[in-house]
Amino acid sequence: MRKEPRQARSRATVETVIQAGARILGNEGWAGFTTNKVADLAGVSIGSLYQYFPDKLSLVDAIRRRHLEDCLAVMRKSKADGLSPVQFVANLVHAMVDAHSIYPGLHRVLLDEAPSSDDYRNPNSEFEIEYLNYYAEAVGAYRNRLPNGADHTAALIISDAIDGVIHNAARRGMLTDSTMQSELVRLVSLYLADAGDEATA
Repeated sequence: MRKEPRQARSRATVETVIQAGARILGNEGWAGFTTNKVADLAGVSIGSLYQYFPDKLSLVDAIRRRHLEDCLAVMRKSKADGLSPVQFVANLVHAMVDAHSIYPGLHRVLLDEAPSSDDYRNPNSEFEIEYLNYYAEAVGAYRNRLPNGADHTAALIISDAIDGVIHNAARRGMLTDSTMQSELVRLVSLYLADAGDEATA
């Protein structure tokens, strides 16, 4: 972003622009995505948009960051305490599907069409570290220990399984497919319920 919004009115403007950008990107794809269309839908002048986003690439980065923040919010709320693996994974999968369903077409565009920055592709980014740590904590909880190296590997596998299936479902327009969701829950919960003897051998 060109500058950080500090006042409530400025933050509201930025939020409106990001939401408008996500809607247009999801509906019209990268080819139809322009700052003029975003400003028009957001009800702000193009000058106001450029105060915060110097070009459409910076706006796409902001839309990506908002999606990653939504995913982190899901993980922060998803606790394994007192839940069976099936219950925990079902809650997690359904919440992740909801996060990807706000603008269903958006994720196909973000994954397949829109350019991305190096930060987004960084496997050691702050987002990746925090995101995977939540999965590792859940794995450790079901193995009755603090997360160790094997649990972090399991967390990576679980994360890739959930993200991969949900992202491909978004590409195919299948996010609301109940069979897809139930099969994903079955796959991950069976893996998570494993005592992990093989992982620690």
